[in-house]
Amino acid sequence: MSNADELLVDIAAMVESEQSNQMSLTVVIGGAVITGRLAPEAVWRERVSEVLRDSERLRPFSGVFSAEQTQGRPERGEPPTHLHFHVARILQGSVGIPETGGMYRVAIKDVSGWTVGDFSYSDH
Repeated sequence: MSNADELLVDIAAMVESEQSNQMSLTVVIGGAVITGRLAPEAVWRERVSEVLRDSERLRPFSGVFSAEQTQGRPERGEPPTHLHFHVARILQGSVGIPETGGMYRVAIKDVSGWTVGDFSYSDH
């Protein structure tokens, strides 16, 4: 079992405490490279809930991501265990998938490498 990188945990905690979505980060997880901006978990959950609510087929799942579902979760004083990306892409060669950016949640303990900032890529 891997241990979480303490510096990465500190970055995630700062994003949570500041309620900021401007921290760009690129991580390697399971061989995939994910690049994008971090969001506080509550902001990320609300955005995912909104997207699901707008889909007739997926609407029933939107409640799983609502604020009410955060009850029983670790207290705010505990360190974050996940990174919440928005406007994020998985890099495949010179292409970012999805083109418009997506919402990804990754366990900090599973990150094998990272850098501050997001990678530029070309869709050409």
